[in-house]
Amino acid sequence: MDPSDRIEAVRRFNRFYTRRIGALNEGLLDSEFTLPECRVLWELAHADPVAGLTATDLGRVLDLDAGYLSRLLRGLKDRQLVEARRSPNDARQSLLQLTAAGRRAFKPLDRRSQEQVADQLAALGDGQQVELLQAFQRVQDLLAEPGDKPAKKSFVLRPHRPGDLGWIVSRHGALYAREYQWDIGFESLVARIAADFVDRFDPRREACWIAERDGVNLGCVCLVQARDEATDAPLEGTAQLRLLLVEPTARGMGLGDRLVAECHRFAREAGYQRVRLWTNSLLTAARRIYGKAGYRFVSSEPHHSFGQDLVGEVWELDLTTTSIGSL
Repeated sequence: MDPSDRIEAVRRFNRFYTRRIGALNEGLLDSEFTLPECRVLWELAHADPVAGLTATDLGRVLDLDAGYLSRLLRGLKDRQLVEARRSPNDARQSLLQLTAAGRRAFKPLDRRSQEQVADQLAALGDGQQVELLQAFQRVQDLLAEPGDKPAKKSFVLRPHRPGDLGWIVSRHGALYAREYQWDIGFESLVARIAADFVDRFDPRREACWIAERDGVNLGCVCLVQARDEATDAPLEGTAQLRLLLVEPTARGMGLGDRLVAECHRFAREAGYQRVRLWTNSLLTAARRIYGKAGYRFVSSEPHHSFGQDLVGEVWELDLTTTSIGSL
């Protein structure tokens, strides 16, 4: 696909989606308000009641021209939906807020918007809804600007379900190619590990966790019975931590620490005495997580894999001496 075809594909999607949500209608959501007016009302309705929101702040959040925003605010003030009050911290600044009439006007807009989205999602199955949410998140991640900050929300850990192992293989292949220039051989390795996990899965001794937020996968890890590399025989009392991954947009949330700690909790309950893992020396973020969790470095060996010269490392955690609190 050449650049002109890609540009047209994006424009075609933009036309589809603006029509799908009714953004082209004179009044959004069958209301008297335009899309920009609705966005202004939404931002003011969700502004910190103490800190407030100045016109400058609002313009920055919405990325609107100051003159255009001024005309929008003037219209909303004339309709007695928005008012300005002097900032208690800086008399030179005015803070914007909704009036009582503005709050009453916003409530049905918010309700109709929720109903519109609920109707759109209801037409899809559960798997399709998850796929759609993941696609939305991916678009947001790719088009985000450096100054954009992801919303601070909690995440949940859940067991794997159909489709998750395919996601694990895909994201490992894509992220390691992008961040470390590893070739498709790594994706092949992850696919074999995932297939072995499915074929040998023993829920009493093995588990996989997916970190999820709002239906979007953020990370993963697996704990399996460790096996001898030469004979494939199970290693008594030893588990292996595998396939730890955290999406770039979820890094800094402590998610990797939480996934690893969940492995240790499960390993103790399953009766393992130690957890082993294999990593590479250049994976510094993962190695920090392991070191903090109490793993000790066992050995290293140079190897050429995935199109790169690497140094593989074996780390191990003794569960009989490591306290839960230290994890």
